[in-house]
Amino acid sequence: MEFLKELGIEGNNSGAYNGRWLACEGPVLESKNPATGETIARVRQATPAEYEACMVAAEDAFRRWRMVPAPRRGEIVRRMGERMRAKKEALGRLITLEMGKILQEGWGEVQEAIDIADFAVGQSRMLYGLSMHSERPCHAMREQWHPLGVVGVVTAFNFPMAVWAVNSMIAFACGDACFWKPSSSTPLCAIALTNVVRPVLEAEGFGALATLCIGSGGTVGQRLLEDPRAPLISFTGSTNVGRKVEQAVSARFGRTILELGGNNAVVLMEDAPLDLAFPAILFGAVGTAGQRCTSTRRVLVHEKIAGQVEERLLKAYEGVRIGDPMDEGTLCGPLIDESAIEAMEAALERVRAEGGEVLCGGERVKLKGRLAAGHYVRPAIVRARNEFETVQEETFAPILYLIRVKDMDDALATHNAVPQGLSSSLFTLNMRHAERFLSAEGSDCGIANVNIGTSGAEIGGAFGGEKE
Repeated sequence: MEFLKELGIEGNNSGAYNGRWLACEGPVLESKNPATGETIARVRQATPAEYEACMVAAEDAFRRWRMVPAPRRGEIVRRMGERMRAKKEALGRLITLEMGKILQEGWGEVQEAIDIADFAVGQSRMLYGLSMHSERPCHAMREQWHPLGVVGVVTAFNFPMAVWAVNSMIAFACGDACFWKPSSSTPLCAIALTNVVRPVLEAEGFGALATLCIGSGGTVGQRLLEDPRAPLISFTGSTNVGRKVEQAVSARFGRTILELGGNNAVVLMEDAPLDLAFPAILFGAVGTAGQRCTSTRRVLVHEKIAGQVEERLLKAYEGVRIGDPMDEGTLCGPLIDESAIEAMEAALERVRAEGGEVLCGGERVKLKGRLAAGHYVRPAIVRARNEFETVQEETFAPILYLIRVKDMDDALATHNAVPQGLSSSLFTLNMRHAERFLSAEGSDCGIANVNIGTSGAEIGGAFGGEKE
């Protein structure tokens, strides 16, 4: 595939970069295409010695980088953004190839990386402090923000490029270096994006700012969490692993940014504009095969319109095109691997045992030809109750729970009665309902939307969750 050559991806790849690609000696990691099951490439993972070489180089780069004037750092970030913009087509295709999201989502993810670079350029000229009056005569005080050091960035498979960019572009503008430990499911995305930005950094003598270290959780991940040379760890992944990350980092008084689970709901009141709501629900629940932290997991529907909503959703799900994510007509590509399918099957079995009714989907989809070994499922709709244990958990797969509510009070109480609090949406034409949903007594999620879906976010606004 020509776009792989364009990104510097070859049949065998090194898994560590610290200003130069290292000849790693760790075990071989195979990158597989979830759409076909085929091996794309093999990556030689880092050993403890190579981890150490990477961390030493990143720390040295930080010490020099922090002395570069912030606007100059922003100029270099701008050039990295331009490099990503020039390679957007190829980078997006690689995301689709290795992770399995459809092409439009792959390109959208790269655009997010480009957008955050643009945002960081502006921030590089707005690193303000404060000038304050002192209580002591003839004294003045000032407050300044200084860079932390080497920022550890641990990314998940579902956003194999954008999450690194969201962290690193801001960190670079602030004067920090980054040490990237990507998901073992998407190592090529990390190698390719590093290849795209490294010429800009290497030309300035700062290649190790974008240090990359591919390896297992035991060899690379745990070392990074326990390493005092990384004062901040940004982790994206499951709630269970996030708890362990927080414990390990806080034990050494390090800081964390944790982006964990979501159990995101769309609330449909009786006056909901359904022509707006249905496309949002469909993409939110089925897009990325339900493998977004902001995927729509629950629809809380007013009992007066519940029958109509159920009927229309079932009809819409009949038209979902499942198949090769490289085909621009596909809406639902594969799950990342076999274990993801097994987790979906187990969740549906549990919810049936609790009294839920699977209205459609949940079965494996066997495609023909080169796609026969891919990890495909039919998205599921389940009539359920919010208090079911299975509904209270996040299943990283396309399962949508339909839950009836009586009124706005019931909707808010049901919406907030889960342990997660990332993204939420309300569809209504009633301004009182909308304002209440956005108020302190409304949605308890970090992101609250009105008349748009739960999936996604914008660069200019905060992206953060509450609770788990």
